[in-house]
Amino acid sequence: MADMPRPDRPPIGLVLARTAKAVTRAFDARLVEAGGSLPIWLVLLSLRTRRLGTQRELAEAIGIQGASLSHHLNPMENDGLPTRRRDPANRRVHVGELTPSGEAMFDRLRAAAVTHDERLQTGLTGADVERLAELLDRMRSNVADNGSPSRSPAGAIAGGDSTPTEGR
Repeated sequence: MADMPRPDRPPIGLVLARTAKAVTRAFDARLVEAGGSLPIWLVLLSLRTRRLGTQRELAEAIGIQGASLSHHLNPMENDGLPTRRRDPANRRVHVGELTPSGEAMFDRLRAAAVTHDERLQTGLTGADVERLAELLDRMRSNVADNGSPSRSPAGAIAGGDSTPTEGR
């Protein structure tokens, strides 16, 4: 078997994975310093910004199963962050809302998320950040579903989510 030439740089997927891991660790640490965690942030963010009512909607919004959501919601409710009550129109459905303590925690975690995002963007221009977001969207699309990119006739990636998010 012939020797393969050594690449000049590591594969981009490896660079991306290492970067994502470092960014995630730094974000997690920032949230812990503020008294929270990533699951708490995602739940509070979803309740605050999307006004999701049911646990099913909330679980879908943060990308977890209903049982996993209960695992996070129960201690959060015990800490007085959200409340759950039965929907009067459908007694089988629980509606979640932030309490004043939940609002205060949300504000602390939002400040931590904003600080983290500012740190991530240090040394980057607005155009750099926009281009990076486009490239990351393209990379995500390249590996979505069947692994082949979905491109429009003009060569742009189709189906990308351009909704800005808070956090990372």
